[in-house]
Amino acid sequence: MTHILMIEDDPLILGPTVRALTAQGFHVSQAMDGAAGVQHAIDDKPDLIILDILLPNLDGWEVCKAIRQRSTVPILMLTALSDEIDRILGLELGADDYLTKPFSMRELLARIKALLRRVEMDLQQGRQTDRVQVRDLVLDLGMRQVTKNGVELSLRYKEFELLSLLMFHAGQAVSRAEIFDQVWGTDWLGDMRTLDVHIRWLREKLEEDPSAPELIQTVRGVGYRFTAT
Repeated sequence: MTHILMIEDDPLILGPTVRALTAQGFHVSQAMDGAAGVQHAIDDKPDLIILDILLPNLDGWEVCKAIRQRSTVPILMLTALSDEIDRILGLELGADDYLTKPFSMRELLARIKALLRRVEMDLQQGRQTDRVQVRDLVLDLGMRQVTKNGVELSLRYKEFELLSLLMFHAGQAVSRAEIFDQVWGTDWLGDMRTLDVHIRWLREKLEEDPSAPELIQTVRGVGYRFTAT
């Protein structure tokens, strides 16, 4: 049974949502403050986390950051904040998707199922070659490891998926549509700008000068290309 951890301090949201998810066949555990949420995430190892931003003790951003230091579990953030910079901050800290309050249960379920399908596809999807090297970068699918000049890089889950797609197609322009299809899934319901955010993260970790990237190049009107030479 799929285990969802919901970290939310508002009982008017928490109670009905837990009941609705349970009725859909999910096992749902809950935490009503940030510190307890982090501990549950570490101890219980849920399959997906629904995380509110405005929490006591630790806010959702700090909780997301703490969880991402230990886990690649999908995180769906709930926010009453409509400001774009707040949504982008959540993505930068490692959230996979966000949903603005008030939300419908139908939309929440759609986003949960989309994230879970993406994880399942990632687990099932295999490639003929498990290892690729481009310049001084080596990516090992089996070990889920990337090294640069022999030094291992710390990548988020989606960063690794995105980089592996680009490196296995080194020298080719990969369209934005194909990237979303392969990395986020065709049923992605979140902010389309999340791709640009993840590209920026990768450039900051891979490029000598992220403002003038040589490895991950933008192909205007198409998408991105990882240079092979």
